This record gives sequence, structure tokens and C-alpha cells, in this order.
Amino acid sequence: MKLALTAALLAMLGCVAPAPGLAQGNVFPTKPIRVLSPSSPGGGADTITRAMVQKYKEITGFNALVDNHSGANGVVAMNMLAQAAPDGYTLFAAGNLVVLNGVLGKVSYDIRTAFEPVVQMTSQPYLLVINPGLPVSSVKDLIALSKSKPGTLSYGSSGTGSVIHLGTEMMKSMTGMDMVHIPYKGNAPAFVDLISGRIQMLYSSGFGVAPHLKSGKLKAIAVASTQRLASYPDLPLVGETIPGYSLENAYSVFAPGGTPSPVLGMLNADISRTMNSPDMKAKLMADGADTAAPNTPAQFKASYLREVDMWDKFIKTSKIKLDD
Repeated sequence: MKLALTAALLAMLGCVAPAPGLAQGNVFPTKPIRVLSPSSPGGGADTITRAMVQKYKEITGFNALVDNHSGANGVVAMNMLAQAAPDGYTLFAAGNLVVLNGVLGKVSYDIRTAFEPVVQMTSQPYLLVINPGLPVSSVKDLIALSKSKPGTLSYGSSGTGSVIHLGTEMMKSMTGMDMVHIPYKGNAPAFVDLISGRIQMLYSSGFGVAPHLKSGKLKAIAVASTQRLASYPDLPLVGETIPGYSLENAYSVFAPGGTPSPVLGMLNADISRTMNSPDMKAKLMADGADTAAPNTPAQFKASYLREVDMWDKFIKTSKIKLDD
């Protein structure tokens, strides 16, 4: 597989002698790969990225490092990727913020062409979480309560324009629910108000909300995935009540636009192999996430473009307030 990729790469880039220490015929990579992370060390994207990079090095023997550049909800790191050489040595790992920053006009370029989708690493569905004192036990109950008391229920998000904000607004548009949006600077402060009862519901990753569920301070009533989770097998799907609805945060890897296909193919295969290793799968499951099924760059690009088009259409046709 790698020999075939190498032959194609040589034809595109010219004959390049392999660096000392590399196996005969392997011309990529010959130096460390830098993976940009849009979050500070310890953040969600950083945690996933560091685990992937460490295992990638163990499995492939190639060198890689994480380079944190937080700021402007990921725009700083996205701009660095857009300006990087398209040679596979600068990558970017993040969740849905790539799509959202693009469709919300937070960057000056077209994210459809500025980036090359390399591989989807994880799928982390959001749990629909409520204050235990709310008199509902299902999504159907929540919808009915919202409609019976329009404008009195409120939901939190990790910020205006975040995937949780837009995803909840999409839920409202599909059901006719009437709730007030309360934006926060991340989910941590939102949990405080959800526990106290100031807000009534919130979408959260299983990893972030798990301690509050275990303590009984919060209650999960559904999961916004397309199939039930092994980590929460008793939770029904939001889509069982709202057909077609799902909300997931998929951590993925991107390269600059114009990166050669053979390089994308090699990175895709190696990172996918890394993420599907037994210990990585076990680590992710413990955090309420799943490893993404192996997908080629072409398959991932097709799903990426569909997501861009979906959110772009929704934002243009909805009446969402983005200036809170």
C-alpha cells in the first residue's frame, strides 16, 4: 500500500531520496508532522489530539507533535493551516468548529477548498441533559412542556454560534419548541446554572457531564446519535422522537488545500489505524466517544461537504440570533 502511494508521490513531486533511517521507498514523512490544536492544553480537542499523536508515533515510528494555538474559537489555528504549505507536514485536528467558523463567516476563505479533509477520528454524540427537578422523563415530554409554557424554559450552550447552540435551534425548528437561549463561555459554567435550575436543559458530551450524571445532580434523557451508545445503552435516541435529528461532535484531521492525494491517503490510513487500535478504542469509549469507522479521504470529504451545506442552508433560512 505504502509502496504504491510512494510511487505515485514520486511521479507528482519528482524523485526525492529518502531521508536516512527510513525504509527503502518511503519518502513521506521525512521530518516531524506538526498537528495544530485550536484548544489550550487539557481541552477537549487537545486531549484527543495528544492521544492520537502519541499512539501514531508508537504504531508508525514516524515523528509528530502537537502545536497549540487557541484563540477566536479556533480561527487562529485555522488561519495557520490555510497559510501552511500543502505538503502534509502541517495538519489541524478539531471538532465541528471548522464547519461552523466557515458557514458563520468567521474566516475570509471558503472552507470547502481551503482545507483537505484527511480522516475522521471520532464520533462523540451529545447527551440531552436536564435538571432533575424538571417534570419530564423523555424528549416527547420536554417538547410538550415547552409548547405548553412558551418562552419560559431556557437552554444553555457553550457560546453563540457553537454547535450546541445551532443544534438546539435546529431541534426547536423541527419541533416547534419555544425556549430561550442562554450562552456561556463553555459548558462548565452552564452546568452550574443547570444544576441550580436557572436553565432547564443542555446538550453535552458524555465526557463532560459524566460526573454530574453519576452524582444525580443532572439527568440525561436521550442521546443525539444515529444509534444507541455502548457507554449509555439505556438512553433512547433523540431521533426516535424527532425523525432525522442527530447532533455529534466529530474530531477530525485536516490538511491545507492542494495537499497531494498520495500524502492524504497515507495519513488517512495511518491515523485510522491508530484510532482503531484496541487501547485507543477503549480510552474513547471510557470518555463516552466512539472511534470513527475507517473512511477514505474521498468518503470523509463527501460527508464534510454535506455538513457544510447543511449548516450553511440552515443558518441562511432560519431566524437564529447570532449576536447575543
